[in-house]
Amino acid sequence: MEKLNDIVSRFATTGEISEIKPLGNGLINDTYRVNTAATDTPDYVLQRINHNIFTDVEGLQANIAAVTRHLRHKLEAEGADDIDRRVLTFLPLRDSDKTYFFDGESYWRMMVFIPDAYTFEEVNPHYARHAGAAFGRFQAQLVDIPDTLVESIPDFHNMEFRLKQLNDAVEANAAGRLDEVRPIVDDLLRRAEKMTAAERLYREGKLPKRVCHCDTKVNNMMFDAEGRVLCVIDLDTVMPSFIFSDYGDFLRTGACTSAEDEPDLSKVNFNMDIFKAFTEGYLSEARAFLTPLEIEMLPYAAALFPYMQAVRFLTDYINGDTYYKIAYPEHNLVRTRAQVKMLESVEAHTPAMVEFINSQLA
Repeated sequence: MEKLNDIVSRFATTGEISEIKPLGNGLINDTYRVNTAATDTPDYVLQRINHNIFTDVEGLQANIAAVTRHLRHKLEAEGADDIDRRVLTFLPLRDSDKTYFFDGESYWRMMVFIPDAYTFEEVNPHYARHAGAAFGRFQAQLVDIPDTLVESIPDFHNMEFRLKQLNDAVEANAAGRLDEVRPIVDDLLRRAEKMTAAERLYREGKLPKRVCHCDTKVNNMMFDAEGRVLCVIDLDTVMPSFIFSDYGDFLRTGACTSAEDEPDLSKVNFNMDIFKAFTEGYLSEARAFLTPLEIEMLPYAAALFPYMQAVRFLTDYINGDTYYKIAYPEHNLVRTRAQVKMLESVEAHTPAMVEFINSQLA
């Protein structure tokens, strides 16, 4: 605790610190609630940044500073109230304008704690509609951001890169598992040209990259007590990407009727009610800036992310489980099969998805 107190003292906080305690159960960063003694001073959130994943901490924090600054300007221009609860505020150090501190081993940052705000884990049509609108609005607000952002995780959603990793794994066959999974490899590679369409269209100048959140889960939004969305949080993965990163990644988990490692494939299906709610919310905010091609490719996005995750799980299985944590030897293979089943269910629902999207544009 003495170390945490020392780290907190490096940031430009106000008020006397009364307590520091763990906050939440994040899988990437260690997070702490920092309480102050007086009622008229804010509380704070302290985070240790996982620099094994986010290797360019300076670029990461520059991204977040640019995004939160731009969002604040947009809210001010709209005449919005309660702005400090609708956009995250990161603290500078006491002796510089940097928003992170390096203690010799780890990188740390602090932000103002947003009071009377709530997150939810449940994915139902109500929250899916809110999520679609919130992430669509987030993209819309950042369409004209003047800053150039870096990729906080290079090639994070680059399908060509993920397929290269799979092909490299197949060639090496490090764990001797290739024969067992050859039919799945062939099935995924059969779709490779179709699934790398975004990268090709980008190179041809037909598809733009925009500033996206790239981790669109329901619990990455904060709600007020009346159930209204306050703001989008967890901005580490905000970076240039295709809008598919936010649209498709939400549906991969939010519209799946099972866990991503469900061994009973009969339970793995695409939930059209969640798709419709999320899409309705998303298009209500994003339609104004989306190109016709981006809208046309939304069903592609819904298929892209279970495909990409299947490729990633299978790559790790062939390599001998070197990346994802596993609970048993076949865990990555079970994950792969579940993602392939989800992909097949998305493909089966594509005509209905197209029909619904068109109905929203009429």
